[in-house]
Amino acid sequence: MADEVDLNDIRRLDGGLLLVFRELLAQRRATDVALRLNLSQSAVSHALARLRLMFNDPLFIRLSHGFEPTQRAIELGPKIDALIELAGATLATAPRFDPVRARRRFKIAAPEFIAAAIGAALVETFLRAAPRAAFICRSLLLDLALTAVRRGEVDLALGPFARLPPDLVAETLYVDRLCVIARQGHPTVNGAIDPETYGRTPHIFVGDPSPSASGAMPHDPVQMARTYGELPAPGLVRAVAYVPEWETAMLIVSATNAIADCPGRLARRHAARLGLQIIEPPYEAAMAPVLAVRRVNANDPGVDWLLDQVRAAVA
Repeated sequence: MADEVDLNDIRRLDGGLLLVFRELLAQRRATDVALRLNLSQSAVSHALARLRLMFNDPLFIRLSHGFEPTQRAIELGPKIDALIELAGATLATAPRFDPVRARRRFKIAAPEFIAAAIGAALVETFLRAAPRAAFICRSLLLDLALTAVRRGEVDLALGPFARLPPDLVAETLYVDRLCVIARQGHPTVNGAIDPETYGRTPHIFVGDPSPSASGAMPHDPVQMARTYGELPAPGLVRAVAYVPEWETAMLIVSATNAIADCPGRLARRHAARLGLQIIEPPYEAAMAPVLAVRRVNANDPGVDWLLDQVRAAVA
């Protein structure tokens, strides 16, 4: 009897229903789901009704701002993602990838400092080996980058990650540390810096201390500190400016008496050109390893090729 019930449940499964479930869990608005899946809103509502009957749970509660998932829906999320991934891998034909002929646009999620560090080498590779292909870099961090990989919105996520979901696989590209940068000829910083000088020297910080003011998606500050390295508390240093990118901070530091904390690999790449000192910081400066992350069991020779080129660019 149990086997018969299981078979009946499987017969009720519908790939379209699973896609609606996944999009509702991510978007929380029926209008957005309808647009992404090219469905009418009534089709989305009908699919939700079938999902509720299938799982014997409301799954999504309608509120003024959209849908709120139930605990059951949150628990089902990773399982539904895995089913969709497995179905796609099962139905896919054996793929081939010829970089010379490929017109593919690869999608990479990477913070600006990694894109800046490997971008030139990657462009040279594409010009030489894959002249009709291109890559698109999206500036995504932490869970936003990992979610984009899981959903197939990007092929690879590059960056430091302190935690990784089980349906993704990663390899370490390199290990980096934060350093302090100051211009050559700085009046109080010359090759080394003590905690007192570090605290009283004006700082350029990368990031927005109030991302909600611009509608940006806020990141968990604890996760940010664990991943990118924990800087001294704001009350211990003098912040003069916050900018969106490390390269912007480097340009400002090169022309002022402000200092900044910066990933060491990026600083070493540009220090000579910008006339910067690279200084060991007066605090523990470890960052999480910089990883290349992709989906588990994703049979894609194109992504295999891309990962090879990323490894070469890092080296």
